[in-house]
Amino acid sequence: MEKWTYEKGLQEIGQGQYAYLVPDGSWGWSNAGLITDHEETLLVDTLFDLKSTQEMLDTMNAALPKLGGIDTLVNTHSNGDHTYGNQLTKAGTIISSEACLTEMKERGPAELAKLMRDAPDLGEAGEFLLEKMGPSLFDFENIDYTLPTKTFEKELEVQVGDKKVQLTNVGPAHTGGDTLAFVPEDRVVYTGDIIFNYGHPIMWAGPVANWIRACDLMLEWDVEVIVPGHGPLTDKSGVRRMKEYLTYIDTQAKKCWEADLSVEEAVNEIKMDAYSDWIDGERIIVNVNSLYKEYGGEDTLFDRIKLFGMMAEHRKKLDSSA
Repeated sequence: MEKWTYEKGLQEIGQGQYAYLVPDGSWGWSNAGLITDHEETLLVDTLFDLKSTQEMLDTMNAALPKLGGIDTLVNTHSNGDHTYGNQLTKAGTIISSEACLTEMKERGPAELAKLMRDAPDLGEAGEFLLEKMGPSLFDFENIDYTLPTKTFEKELEVQVGDKKVQLTNVGPAHTGGDTLAFVPEDRVVYTGDIIFNYGHPIMWAGPVANWIRACDLMLEWDVEVIVPGHGPLTDKSGVRRMKEYLTYIDTQAKKCWEADLSVEEAVNEIKMDAYSDWIDGERIIVNVNSLYKEYGGEDTLFDRIKLFGMMAEHRKKLDSSA
């Protein structure tokens, strides 16, 4: 979408819709959204720590001083870069899918803060974690993790002034529960991490078919503006790109699985030339691992620390071949 620029800060979409963008969209650098009408507000997601979330809220308050605080907060999914700043919103209601709340209870900022303290002893995995989300970038200490107060299973309609916001849980896909926030009247959808625009997605949960169906759902909707979880604003072309990526890696990984290749062998076999300009190419490791789990019906093949170590190794290969 040529009219939009990918710069940090608040961008007005129109009709009381706003996106807060955080380039470059890599690990931890996520987007949020703001829906307003008649001085009522709904915030879609917070950011990765208190400092970045407060900066976002200050920017919103400076641009829209008449609106006051945040009435309602929606967490699209459980990842910390969309939830760790919840406490600062002081929202009267925090909404998520039931699956999202379950995951938030299982893994919070205290665990990530400890992981960062332990990272120097974790080899390549620890080096990668510190590089992508270490204390020089984010502060996970002393966060009062504020959980959703209202949940839903599949769909929920929320009123913001006269606007209707349609919440749809399309997970499990990226995580156990992934919510799309669609404003039909304004033809805007806030996708959370169902859309990584010009970035490799990461499939922590799957199945991939659910993620592809989520893309199909958005393509069926009358949508003009897509606010992705990471990356620049887009339209349906961004949804089509994500669907094509997911379909491609599913097809290729399935061939590798049937050929009895290991995850590492499959990653080296799958040609990703068509996505060479997308950031975070190392995430193919997690995606193939999750697809293999899906094909084999097994428990996770590698734990997260092992996966981060494998991604660190693959990142070095990508950098050396660039």
